[in-house]
Amino acid sequence: MLKRTPLYNEHKKLNARLIDFGGFEMPVQYSGIKQEHTAVREQAGLFDVSHMGEFFVSGPHALELIQKVTINDASKLVPGKAQYTAMCYENGGIVDDLLVYMLDENEYMLVVNASNIEKDFEWISSHNTMGAAFENRSDDYALIALQGPRSVEILQKLTEVDASSIPFYAFTTGTVAGEADVIVSATGYTGEKGFELYINTKTADPAKIWSGLMKAGKQEGLQPAGLGARDTLRLEMGYALYGNDITKETNPLEARMGWLTKLDKGEFIGRKALVKQKEAGLQRKLMGFVIEEPKNVPRAGYEITDGEGKSIGFVTSGTQSITLEKGIGMGYIRSDKAEENTKITINIRKKRVEATVIRPPFIK
Repeated sequence: MLKRTPLYNEHKKLNARLIDFGGFEMPVQYSGIKQEHTAVREQAGLFDVSHMGEFFVSGPHALELIQKVTINDASKLVPGKAQYTAMCYENGGIVDDLLVYMLDENEYMLVVNASNIEKDFEWISSHNTMGAAFENRSDDYALIALQGPRSVEILQKLTEVDASSIPFYAFTTGTVAGEADVIVSATGYTGEKGFELYINTKTADPAKIWSGLMKAGKQEGLQPAGLGARDTLRLEMGYALYGNDITKETNPLEARMGWLTKLDKGEFIGRKALVKQKEAGLQRKLMGFVIEEPKNVPRAGYEITDGEGKSIGFVTSGTQSITLEKGIGMGYIRSDKAEENTKITINIRKKRVEATVIRPPFIK
């Protein structure tokens, strides 16, 4: 039986096409991926991302646990700030990527991927030897993402919070559409200005917030957007998707996450393997590529070859960029062939199509 988010009835009213995603019945599209994608780039889009997981860590050992299981340095956080990070296995392979929110002194919220909720909870619990208070409250939270250049004006109609003053990767708590204690966070997965609204369903009604936003955004061209547009938007920014671009078989250094891997912060799970990997040099890198020849769309799993037809990697994510109107993708490419502007070929349905290696994002 698929799980349903608290906004399921809203999606039904809007005639969304629903699919199984991470065990949830989720909207993949409403009016169409192209229309929804364009709305987010030019006006605004509204996403239900309530399938994401929310864990709460608290008490005097909360930071110690987070530092042990994540690769970034959470000691740099202050209340009201969030951080992008990842968790690794001992061998450096990625357990998941996640967000850490510092809610208060000794109180944090971890936001993990829907398909990894149980795995992540077990993983963190198994390393909680210091006895931090740790609970999975994913079922208590709905999560709405309002994304796009008009998102500030739309949200401002429904809240006393000064939406324009929340910096990127910061958050505050306030009332939205008459519903109290909503975490209003300026993070996102589209590359546009936007907000994620964390709603405790025990104290607030997410459907009221959703319909309030839809109404408030009507004049601004707000459209409901599904997972299809979310995928094309994140790929144009070169954001990694767990299960595609990052997995237990990949490590953060080769996945272009070196900037958030703080090897000097002290011990954490996977650190020894990552230090070793850094010293030995990377064998491959996650890079982007663009196909100029029209109507050639790369897909996950396609082989990447060099000019002589030798295999040098594989595609992890690919799509037809709606903004650029050309095929774009990401993939692991052998390090000596992974320099920007290198010509490679993607094997698309038995045809070798030329592509150029670039470092994402694909759109500025």
